[in-house]
Amino acid sequence: MPWWGWMVVAALALAIEMFVFDAQFYLVFFGISAAVVGLLGLSGLNLPDWAQWLALSVLAVATMVTFRKRAYELVRLRTGHVEERLTVGDRVTVPVRLEPSQTCRVDYRGSSWTARNVDERPIEAGREAVIARIDGLVLLVRAVA
Repeated sequence: MPWWGWMVVAALALAIEMFVFDAQFYLVFFGISAAVVGLLGLSGLNLPDWAQWLALSVLAVATMVTFRKRAYELVRLRTGHVEERLTVGDRVTVPVRLEPSQTCRVDYRGSSWTARNVDERPIEAGREAVIARIDGLVLLVRAVA
């Protein structure tokens, strides 16, 4: 495959990881490996097709085994902390029907937040909900009585 073909594969893999999957960090390493194989071709190293595919496979597996857990932890396992004081008891408008234990995005103080319904009953779309607690970067809301 020509070097630019590997670059296209790399760009597609990275785009799919970014816009389709929720940062699971599998295609990132495949995309990076495809870019490395493409750069090898661009530098003038003409490998046969089987060697290009072998290099892609070895690089992808090696980088995934070595770095995936650390990358995933850096991005996903961080808990957010908000410096600004948030007020329990404030109200937010829920844009969609929110079943118990489900989440959606709500606007609160000029920002978009994740809100989780901690009530036993659903909150209808367009209705207000009251902030019962705050857990990191998640507003735990209940239906307004």
